[in-house]
Amino acid sequence: MATRQLPVLQRPSERFLAEPVPLSIHDRSLRAAVARAFQGISPTAGLEAYADWLLHLAMSPGKQAELVAKALRKAHRFSLYAMESATRKMEPCIDPLPQDHRFRHAGWQHWPFNLVYQAFLLSQQWWWNATTDVKGVSRHHEQVVSFAARQMLDVFSPSNFVPTNPEVLAQTLATMGANLMEGAANAWRDYMRQVAGRPPEGAEAFRVGVDVAVTPGKVVLRNQLMELIQYAPQTAEVAAEPVLLVPSWIMKYYILDLSPHNSLVRWLVERGHTVFAISWKNPDLRDRDLGMDEYLKSGALAAIDAVRKIVPEREIHAVGYCLGGTLLSIAAALLARAGERQLQTVTLLASEVDFEEPGELSLFIDESQLAYLEDLTWEQGYLDGKQMAGAFALLNSKDLIWSRMVHDYLMGARRPFTDLMVWNADATRLPHRMHSEYLRRLYLDNDLTAGHYFVDGRPVALTDIRAPVFALGTERDHVSPWRSVYKIHLFTDTEITFCLTSGGHNVGVVNPPGPDGRTYQISTQRAEGRYIDPETWAATTPRQAGSWWPAWQAWLAAHSSGKVVPPRMGAPEHDLAPIADAPGTYVLMQ
Repeated sequence: MATRQLPVLQRPSERFLAEPVPLSIHDRSLRAAVARAFQGISPTAGLEAYADWLLHLAMSPGKQAELVAKALRKAHRFSLYAMESATRKMEPCIDPLPQDHRFRHAGWQHWPFNLVYQAFLLSQQWWWNATTDVKGVSRHHEQVVSFAARQMLDVFSPSNFVPTNPEVLAQTLATMGANLMEGAANAWRDYMRQVAGRPPEGAEAFRVGVDVAVTPGKVVLRNQLMELIQYAPQTAEVAAEPVLLVPSWIMKYYILDLSPHNSLVRWLVERGHTVFAISWKNPDLRDRDLGMDEYLKSGALAAIDAVRKIVPEREIHAVGYCLGGTLLSIAAALLARAGERQLQTVTLLASEVDFEEPGELSLFIDESQLAYLEDLTWEQGYLDGKQMAGAFALLNSKDLIWSRMVHDYLMGARRPFTDLMVWNADATRLPHRMHSEYLRRLYLDNDLTAGHYFVDGRPVALTDIRAPVFALGTERDHVSPWRSVYKIHLFTDTEITFCLTSGGHNVGVVNPPGPDGRTYQISTQRAEGRYIDPETWAATTPRQAGSWWPAWQAWLAAHSSGKVVPPRMGAPEHDLAPIADAPGTYVLMQ
């Protein structure tokens, strides 16, 4: 069937950034080159933070004396431990943090490896004391310096070297060094694939549209920004209200439609829901001037309008994931402001509306950082996904960098490649204008909850939302910390069901029912209810075993109006006839 091309989006009437004067072009080009060399990270921001910390520490003799005293106490404690542990088993001086799995192997408890890792952890603790609570240092600079110190120490962790890692050393002796040879081969193959721009080894087993993203459906709308997929019904009757998924455009949409066993889309369809999903286009240089308003109007609002035409007289269960949830909250408030009740419920999966406390991601967001990033994207026309990957990897470097290095390159083993790993490597780009607006208006200035986020010349107010809200936070989220997600309670006046699940930003959401120790906490606060702070909520809300999916699906059912015959695929009379099979074409764009 021929592909129907819809009208091209209207470009903004004026460029996002004024044309620079000739001399400033050289400044921007230099900053872009530096940003490219440093993987999008501003070296100036790091120097500013270091100078702020060092100068204030130099003017704090009391803090210096305190650090000297701490160092002497740690040295004394370690000396006693070293002498006594040589002849008998001793309790360690310090335990690793719960999320630090590097020293869990039994070999670390035997001499001399116990001394090595204890010395490392004591040093790590001392440096944390040295880089925090220095009077006068800005909170942001303190976070940057503390983070940088931790990253530097992690480079020299004893777990990263053969002679000081008992597990690697034992494997090396047992295999006569074959593990190191195999690890070197793994490193070489990974390097060659990276240089060639090829996907990681093992990705071939998870082809989009063949092995992942295989839930049957049709593309019923395509514009310059997105394709709208309508999934085929798999039950004789379906819930009257359809479900619309709005994923983040920082990721490919099929995070929600991975393999059949962990596809949220398939799981919903099999339980009698009519499901639609936005598949965002991977933008290129031609899309440099597309901004947040285009993603709102030609993305979320266009999809809502299309779903309402295909399933008329029914409101929508709208679901947003990550940045898609932030966009959905803006769309919901905008529709409510206009008095249009088009949304039956709003679900926000690991999505923030307030960015005052975005976790360690804020380390990469300040004026200096944005200056370098804006000039980089100004020159390229977009931010490449690979340039984002470095920052996200640093946030969880123990698991994403060093743990992989030890396992793949020192142990000489390969972890089985998974669909989630393939999706994570399937990077996307962000248009220049949108990326700058997103970071400045949301992260840096926090305009949305301050009442300064304008659409069509009027501020958006989340308090206008009246549809019931289901908000999901994940316990180990480095991108959308759950306490920040929880802040939805402070900015809306509607019924909120909050759910906190085990896992991280991705694994916590891709969380199908199964016997693997998953847990969640859930409770509902009525619109007239009183605010409960997140710590009290977590301490008083019962923990339940299993996946949060069934609890959410029961919540959807409770807010639905019954069962009906499945709707037709598309709506030709509204120019919404099916034009391609799912997963469409945009998800395949590289």
